[in-house]
Amino acid sequence: MAEASFDTELNARGGAPEPIAGSPVFAWPPRPVAAAKFLFGYPGYFVPMNVLYMGLAVISWFWLTPDLATMKSFHWDWIAIVYGRNLALTFLVFGGLHWRFYIKNAQGERYMLNRKAPTVSHRRFLFGNQVRENMFWTAGSAVAIWSAYEVVTLWAFANGYIPMLDWEAHPVYFVLLFCAIPMIRDAHFYFVHRLLHYRWLYRNVHQLHHKNVDIGPWSGMSMHPVEHILYFSGILVHWVLMSHPIHAIFHVQATGLTPAMGHVGYHRWEGKDGDARSIGQRYYHYLHHRYFECNYGGDGTVPLDKWFGTWHDGTPESHEIMRSRRKQAHGS
Repeated sequence: MAEASFDTELNARGGAPEPIAGSPVFAWPPRPVAAAKFLFGYPGYFVPMNVLYMGLAVISWFWLTPDLATMKSFHWDWIAIVYGRNLALTFLVFGGLHWRFYIKNAQGERYMLNRKAPTVSHRRFLFGNQVRENMFWTAGSAVAIWSAYEVVTLWAFANGYIPMLDWEAHPVYFVLLFCAIPMIRDAHFYFVHRLLHYRWLYRNVHQLHHKNVDIGPWSGMSMHPVEHILYFSGILVHWVLMSHPIHAIFHVQATGLTPAMGHVGYHRWEGKDGDARSIGQRYYHYLHHRYFECNYGGDGTVPLDKWFGTWHDGTPESHEIMRSRRKQAHGS
């Protein structure tokens, strides 16, 4: 489909997304007012989504995780609790978004980025259906590997193999680490994602995820098990960085759940009153699925794509730059 006709379709669906704005957090010269608004405004980097994930980690730690004494030894009962909690959260978040946008069809094609819904049958997908394949890899591989990383990390905390941060002794550091984890995740995701686009890993591992061109919530964690191992490895930072189990839970839960919204396939959430609110820079990762060789990072908060020359802000100028680079890279 030609770019012009695609832009016309986006406008017909309620307006094409605005060009992606770069993060002012790492801008030079510094822009402290803009950075504060970006981080703490509404909607912003922390509010509402990261605050919700922080709250979920608190609930998970105090009410949905066995006590440390129980986790000193590997036993199926407490491991099943962790796995069951993660699986339930996955179906609640991924399934809930899929139900709203693609089963209930709550806002039709208004503000839709995809050219078609990600439910079309095609033989290139397992079971001949994209959503079923996505659910298979998410529930069958992603949640298992996510839970394995979490179980081993909690076991290591319980046995003192990882020194545990005392939040009463270091309350400021405790809160600052909470705030830093989303940025640590963004940076880790960028480098892992770039690695996965090297030829051998792309063909044998990452290509499975990129079968999803018209993405949906379940596409977010539809990956090869090797990719899941790399993707969730960010939790290992808590093995070397003084932290608390609640930080590790926040880190791995956000890693597991954010791809649902990142792959939702819409850039605005339309309320009952017809008011459409932005749901973040979903266009950012959508462009990666469309053009492959750009926007490897999360949403541009840590501007590694800009620093390494892989930034695409959705404008025609960025697209021409991308086309020129692809011609040079592929010799045509």
